[in-house]
Order: sequence, then C-alpha cells, then structure tokens
Amino acid sequence: MVGCRFQLDFSHLKCSSHISMLGLILASCASLVSYVQASSVNCMSKNISSKYQHCEIQPGGVHALDCFGEHHTHFKTCKWKPGNGSKPENLYTLIVQQPIKKLCEAYINITEFITKRIKVFERHHMTVEVFENGESTNCTKAVFSASPKNIMRCAAPHDVTFSRHSGGLALNVSWLQDRTRILFYWVRYKARSSPLWSEPLLRCEKGQRCKVENLTSSLEYNVQIQCVTNNKCSQCVWSDVYTVQAELTTQPVVEHLGETDIANRNGQRQISLTWTFPAKEPNEGYHVTVWKASGEEPSARMKTTEPAIRLILSYSAYYLNISAFNNASTSPAVSRIIPEQEDETSMDDPKLNVEVHSDTSFTIYWKDNLIQKYVCYSAEWTKKGHKAAHMSFYQNEENHRTISPLPEPLEPYKRYSVTLHTRPYKDTCNMKHINNSESTYGTTQFYFMEGSPVSAPTNIGSFNVSLHSAVLQWSPIPEEDVRGFLLGYIIHYTEYHHTGTSVESNITVDPAFSTYELEDLESGTAYKVQLSGFTEAGEGVLSSEILFKTDNKEYSYLGSVISVFAVLAIVLIFGSQIIKRAKLLLWPSIPNPGKSNAMQKIEGARELELLASISPLKVEEWETSSLQIVEREEIMIPASTSPSTLPLLHALEDQEDQSEMTCDWIPCDTVTATDDNLPDVTTETNSDVPRTDLQSSTFAFPSGYTTIEMFQQVTTRAAPANSAATQAVETETEDKDLTVVMSRLDYVGQFSTSPILHNEGFSNIL
Repeated sequence: MVGCRFQLDFSHLKCSSHISMLGLILASCASLVSYVQASSVNCMSKNISSKYQHCEIQPGGVHALDCFGEHHTHFKTCKWKPGNGSKPENLYTLIVQQPIKKLCEAYINITEFITKRIKVFERHHMTVEVFENGESTNCTKAVFSASPKNIMRCAAPHDVTFSRHSGGLALNVSWLQDRTRILFYWVRYKARSSPLWSEPLLRCEKGQRCKVENLTSSLEYNVQIQCVTNNKCSQCVWSDVYTVQAELTTQPVVEHLGETDIANRNGQRQISLTWTFPAKEPNEGYHVTVWKASGEEPSARMKTTEPAIRLILSYSAYYLNISAFNNASTSPAVSRIIPEQEDETSMDDPKLNVEVHSDTSFTIYWKDNLIQKYVCYSAEWTKKGHKAAHMSFYQNEENHRTISPLPEPLEPYKRYSVTLHTRPYKDTCNMKHINNSESTYGTTQFYFMEGSPVSAPTNIGSFNVSLHSAVLQWSPIPEEDVRGFLLGYIIHYTEYHHTGTSVESNITVDPAFSTYELEDLESGTAYKVQLSGFTEAGEGVLSSEILFKTDNKEYSYLGSVISVFAVLAIVLIFGSQIIKRAKLLLWPSIPNPGKSNAMQKIEGARELELLASISPLKVEEWETSSLQIVEREEIMIPASTSPSTLPLLHALEDQEDQSEMTCDWIPCDTVTATDDNLPDVTTETNSDVPRTDLQSSTFAFPSGYTTIEMFQQVTTRAAPANSAATQAVETETEDKDLTVVMSRLDYVGQFSTSPILHNEGFSNIL
C-alpha cells in the first residue's frame, strides 16, 4: 500500500494503491492546490473551532457567504463579502464540517481571495463558516448550510449577442459546450432610465433565437439573462447587466468622394472618401465594404472609428457601402459607385487589341512585354449597362491570352469593352484583397459583329446662309443605333436650278464633327440636305431632309444699302450728342477768370485802390482811335488843414466815384445827400509828388482779362510814389502855411475791342 499526505494536510484524503487511479488523484490534488493558497488543517484533532467561539454574526461584518457546485468538477465553491471597514491585510478562516462523516477541514490565513474551493461528500449535509479577524476581539462570522447535491449551480451565459431592428431586439445566447443541462432561460429587460424590470419574464429556448418586440428604437435598454432551474441545475444566477445601445436608423451622409492619380504608379488611383453621421444615437464606429462591380471575390470589410478612408484601386468599377454600428445595431448603409476610369486608346496604335473568333471566344493581345514583370493577370469585359464578366489567368510565355469559353455568348451589333489588369502575385492569380491589389494596364473596345447604322443624325439645321455658303448642324447618332465603329458622316445635298434641273452631290466628314460649312454654292438657289452615318458594314439610313436657299445678289446689294442708311441715320440722330461729349473730353472749356483762385487772393488797401482807379474808366462810343482826357477839377484845401485829413479827402472822392459808377451799372432813382453836400474844393498839383501815368505805364491792361501777377507788379511800383507824396505834404505843412493844390487826372480812357467791354452801362461811367 502506498500512502501519501499532501502539503495541505488533508487527513481525509488517501491515495489509492491502484496504479490506474494514480493519474486521477494527482490531477485532483493539483486542482486543489491551485485553488487553495492558504494552509489547511484537520480541525477535528486540533479543536480549532473552539478558538472562534467568541465570533458573532454582525450586520457590518463578513456576510453573503454562498457555496455552490458545478457539474464539471467535484469541488464546491464558496464566496463571501468582507465586512464594512475591512482592510486588505485582514485574515479569513474557512471551516467546513460534515458531522456524519466526521469531516472538519479548516483553511486558515486566507488573505488573497474571497473565493475558495472545497471538497465534500455529495450525499451528506454540510456546514460552512467563514471568520474575519478571528483572533481579535471584533471577530465576525457568516454561516452557510445545505446539502451538496442541492447546491448545483448553472453559471451565467458564456456569450450573448444583440441585434436591434425595426423596434425589435433579438438575442443569441450560448453557454459552454459541457454545460448542456440548460434547456431554457429567462430574459428580463427595462429602459435604461427606468427603475423597474419588465413583467412577465420572457422564456426562451436554448439554441433558438429569442426576440423582444415593441421596443422604442431611440432608447437604450438593460438586459439580464438567467437559466431556468431543473433537477440538474438547482441554482441559476442572473447574468451581469448588459447595456443595449439605441437602434441606429439613419444613414451616414457622404460629403466627398474624389479620386486622384498616383505619381509614378500607372493604372492606379487614390480614392478619398469622407462622410458624417447626422444622428444623435451614439455609435462605436463604421463598417466600409468595398467589392468589384464584376463580382470577383473577395469583398473587403474594413472597420474604422473615423469618418474618412483612403483606398488605392485600379481603374475598374467598384461598389462601396458605409454603415455605422454599435453593440446592438447597424445603421442603413449608404451606397456609392466608384465608376470605371476610362482609358481611351488610339485605334491606330492601341496598347490592347482584340481578335474575336466566335461568340464564345476572343483573344487579347497586349503590346508591351509585360511577362518580364508580371505573370498574373485579370481580364474584364462588359457591354454598356450590364455587369462585367471576369477571368484571372497565369501567363509567363506570350503576350496574348485566349478567353474561352465565355460565361455568356457575345451578341452581334453590341459594343463591348475589355480591360486588362496586372497583379503582383506569384503564387496565385486570384485577387487576395481589394486595397492596392492590382493595376490597370489598358482598355479597348470591340464588336463581335458590326452592322450599318439603323438611325440617322437628328436635329439637322442650317444657319449663316449667304450668297455662296451655308453652315449645317446636327446631333450625332446614338451609340446603340450605330451598331459598329462610326467612321464618318455623309452629307447628301441636291441643288435645284431655275430651269427645273437638279444636281446631287455628297461630302464625307469626320465622325467627331457636328457642324460643317457647305461652300461654293450658287446664289439664289434652293438646296435639299440629308445626312447618314457609315461603319465598316456600310452606310446607314438617311435622315429627314431640310431645305434652304442661298441669298440673291440684288438682295445682297439692297441689304448693303440699307445698312449704310441705317448707319447714317444713327449718326444724324445721335451725332450731336456724341460730338458734344467728345468736345467735353478732348477740348475742355476755358475757365472764367472772375471765378479763379487768383482773383480771390487780392488783398490789401493798395490793390483795392488800384482797382478803384481802373474800374471807372469811361468809354464813349467805343472809339479805339482817340484818347480822351476828362476836364480837370481843382479843389482848394486850406492851409490849416491837417495832413492827417488828406486820406479822408481821398476816401471821400473815391466814395463819390464809386457811387456814380454804381448808379451807372445799376439804375438809381434818387441822388444821395452826400452827393449834394460835397464842398467844391479846388486843388493844385504838387510838382514834387510823383504820379503814376496809367496810359504810359508798362502795366496798362490791353484787354478785359488780367492776372494776380500783373496787379502785384503795379502795386509794387505804386507804393513808393504814394509814400513820397505823403512825406512831401507833411514837410510843407510844417514849414509854412500854403494852399495845397491837388490835381489829378480823373480818368484815362483806354479803349479796347474786347467783347467784355461791349456794355452800354459801362460807357456811361462818370
């Protein structure tokens, strides 16, 4: 007999002598050691229970002790919750007793876990106690008592997925494979903001899809799941609370979809895509699905948290879907088509060429020696408006490939396009992924069988008809009616003469033209025009006819005459206004000197005095050949007159002259009292006082215009003379009493032919 005792000191656990049971025992022992970190002792021999007799059950102490078993193991699991105010360094002791079997096992100094696994006898009642701080005075305990066979517990689900759609919530619940005793389960739910769970509970069958109806799409819900108890599962616990997010019902909105060529990478393009999600429902990200329009596998589904993505694709057509998602729903997808980028090739020197053998076979030829770099290719062919067919192939010897048999036979008179892609693979030519997987080499078009056009150009019209020419315009033939490669248009026109004869002619024009000018036509002649298109199979049907007539010579000359008269009439009607405007722009009018800035700057008494002597010039009968000197008046000034009064006399005389001049320019009805009471004073000329002779002065004004510059020169020369005269008068007054004789030449008439002086009022001065 081989006996052994484990380090955990299980006195009741003996190893069997049978070699066949050794592995099972070691496995059980290893399992026990892995779960029990603290030491265990046989409490029957050491009477450990008496050490914890002072511990009591208290509301704030250790509590919620629960033990249960699981079907996949013989051990039981015990769990508890620490007391209020417990510390991480607190010690726990777990004692398991089965009195009938005299089993008493103690697990002491438990610090790391609040869960322990124990081994008991299944058919006998057991009692479990847990002690917190057992050796201190504030020791607390919790007690659990049950039959081991009645505490079999089925755990919560292993995996739960949710799917919301159209106001419903579908659940897919699964447990671990070895927990097959669960047949049904309960589901309860509530709105996240609601305190109450739904009533009654929803009963669902394991393995079947469970669905909750009549939910509000915009609300979040809480869900819990619990198995239904049976004789194999006496205990079922509620799962953790699952939060199910609101249902996404709004599509993303594509803001930008653009493509750019990639430098130094022929046959590839970069697709940039950005979008927004306008809904308020929270989402965890976006699913972007891309696949080829030809249906070639695989399709790529990418997950991104940002509303933007960039792809490197070939020139083929692609389909693209974008949808938002959260933990329970996926929004409706927004779809976009990435169109094929046409790579039109010249028909004279194409990169690709197609030779059709039958309606189920054709050969693709490519110009460049691609086999030095690529061995994997893909061909796509399609007719307009239909889904493309595709075929991948391996070619490392020749620059051509025969595609046969075709999935569908080629149709006559239908235009097909074929595209060749290269792939950088060596092991397999099937496409491995969508993004950056292939490059487009080239595209060309072909017909299995060509025919002549079944329709003609439309909307034919003529304009700019002259004596010998007319311009024709038309709309091209629709592609589906051409039934081949259009090689050009034929213009049929018939010339009808006045004699009743006609001449038919035709002209061939390029297929790219939609207008053409007919030249060398006869004037005053009627023409009929019809158009048709042609292919290699021949000419198509004629269009409907149009008629036009070239202009007559007489009408042409009459039109020229009418044009000339129209121009003259316009000139006569609007010519004066045009001339006036031109004159204002080219020859501006001479400004009035009286309103100039120069006249406004005249200041000072001497300038005004000079103006006063010039202004009353008397002109009689506008004779320019004679000079008139007005009668001299002498005013006698007493000897006792003070020299200071002389300026007053001068001012009085000036005032009299101005009054007379004013009455001459402006009619006066009465004579002022000043004029009647003026004394008659005789003056003598003082020979020593220098005088300014206006007639002999170099500053005589030859016309009615003057400038400030002239007045300044006169003022400069007149100032010394006036000063000398004043000094002479003062000297003579002091030395002796004498009679001062002042004489003056009242007016000197200087006559001018200026039109400004042609005024009758001005001739009556004085």
